[in-house]
Amino acid sequence: MHPTLDKLSNTDFPAITRGALTTLQVNLGYLCNQSCLHCHVNAGPTRKELMDRTTIDALLAFISQQGIDTLDLTGGAPEMNPHFEYLVSEATRRGLTVIDRCNLTILEEPGYTHLADFLARNKVQIVASLPCYSSDNVDAQRGDGVFDRSITALQRLNKLGYGTELELSLVYNPQGAQLPPSQSSLQEEYKTHLFNHFGIVFSRLLTITNMPIKRFGSTLISKGQFDGYMDLLKASYQSANLEGLMCKSILSVDWQGFVYDCDFNQMLALPAGINVSKQHISDCLEVDFYQQAITIADHCYGCTAGSGSSCGGSLT
Repeated sequence: MHPTLDKLSNTDFPAITRGALTTLQVNLGYLCNQSCLHCHVNAGPTRKELMDRTTIDALLAFISQQGIDTLDLTGGAPEMNPHFEYLVSEATRRGLTVIDRCNLTILEEPGYTHLADFLARNKVQIVASLPCYSSDNVDAQRGDGVFDRSITALQRLNKLGYGTELELSLVYNPQGAQLPPSQSSLQEEYKTHLFNHFGIVFSRLLTITNMPIKRFGSTLISKGQFDGYMDLLKASYQSANLEGLMCKSILSVDWQGFVYDCDFNQMLALPAGINVSKQHISDCLEVDFYQQAITIADHCYGCTAGSGSSCGGSLT
């Protein structure tokens, strides 16, 4: 895999600082039942990295000390961590909003079919990957048969109240080196197609820009498209998107418990805070993250290009 940090570190992106810390985004490990082309984590079925119980308990202590109100779980497939249900149960017991970034197909895998009911009982918000409403496009990006299994999972979730009483968001990623289209327009297309063809309803669509790091960044380099994609991101920069950047309200934690300013910085091993060495969550209980400088590099242009991009979708 081609490294990308050396192509991103010399940046002219404007300096930014964190506001109030409200959300802890936790990568529970790189193990996943899929290997997607756009994955910025390089997750897959052969990965062994998984957060242990001791680190999860340190997360819960941090959450209580810092007054975090939202726990955002990602991976890999976060559900494949053996302590996933423990963490979700403890977080909901504490009154947190819990988000599960789910690839949908995991809910159909042996040993995980009970999870849809578990998520519904705990009123977990689901953010589900479905990069297109076309089977050909989804399978090309995520693997043969993924679309059909994703549709089956969505229909199960609908029966449990997701998309009506419970929050169900779908995620669109472009297939290549281009920006996402208008989120609102594409959302209407998704809603119409999925309902008319499969009877599926969902709460909202999130469009997320592909980041030029890890697997996707390496693919760009292999195809000779990296520089062109960076030119596109920079040419599409919108300063109005700076205010809504997700890094201003979240802290990202890797599977070992180290903290970063965002999930993308985590994948580039850029620790939280300028001139700060890597810190473990257990050593951050008393740290004041308000107004802390955020570590930046050229990939940050991905969050500010066009309509903007965050884990919550378009910024404008």
